Amino acid sequence: MTVDAHHHLWRIGEGYAWLEAPALAPIRRTFGPADLDAALDGSDVDRTVLVEGGREDTGEAAVLLAYAEQTPRIAGVVAWADPADPALADTLAGYRALPGGSHLVGVRSQVQGEADPGYLDRPDVRRGLRTVAAAGLPFDLVLRADQIPAAARLAGDLPQVRFVLDHLGKPQISRKHSRERGLDGWAGALAALAAHPNVTAKLSGLVTEADWTTWTVEDLRPYVETAVELFGPDRLMYGSDWPVCLLAATYPRVRAALDAALPALTRAERAAVYGDTAIRTYDLAPYLVEQGG
Repeated sequence: MTVDAHHHLWRIGEGYAWLEAPALAPIRRTFGPADLDAALDGSDVDRTVLVEGGREDTGEAAVLLAYAEQTPRIAGVVAWADPADPALADTLAGYRALPGGSHLVGVRSQVQGEADPGYLDRPDVRRGLRTVAAAGLPFDLVLRADQIPAAARLAGDLPQVRFVLDHLGKPQISRKHSRERGLDGWAGALAALAAHPNVTAKLSGLVTEADWTTWTVEDLRPYVETAVELFGPDRLMYGSDWPVCLLAATYPRVRAALDAALPALTRAERAAVYGDTAIRTYDLAPYLVEQGG
């Protein structure tokens, strides 16, 4: 069973202001389930996890959960919610009451956009993350690389919360960055985060952290190999980050690049990266049975 553990769908004109950046013109259009099916045609991907797309309001969850209800390939949804919201428990219960609400498998907020360096140390945020855990859900961390040390403190202080690190913490892979900034500093911070067993990570979003037009597999390889060394295959999962990845690569090229960048793995280890870790982390097994997996 192959699972793409990270992709997006969005409707232009419904709140995705970040797409107005000039460089994002190639992906500034609506992407729906039919586009996803077309992108996956010819691949071996059986199921996917649909992740909130930066709209940052509770209304998006209704759209994404309905997509999951109607689209056999989408096994689960990681919906947006504000961890600092005092009504978070009610928000999550409301999501589960929506059409498709049974497909809620995780929560995410745009931590990468928080200017406060102490955001992840805030009592209200941590209280909300405990609420997410009490609801039986993991929390996806979409971070800047400089926020990884705070995430390591967070994971250590809240061992009851399952965390998923998106895009390996967005290392600065582009060749315009020095090795110290792009690899060495990131690796040290990542090691502290990976030391906590309640954290898994996604091999996703790397091509757009590299130079969009000139990246090669060799640019990605040290980051992928470091992640495998620190987390092990049983705490890593494949994610395409489609359609954001289209800024730098087609869907097949993203998958081929990860295949090439991974070190030698056993069959069981490859199965973990390409499906088993995601199935376990997001509790996807019931959805695979429901949909004929």
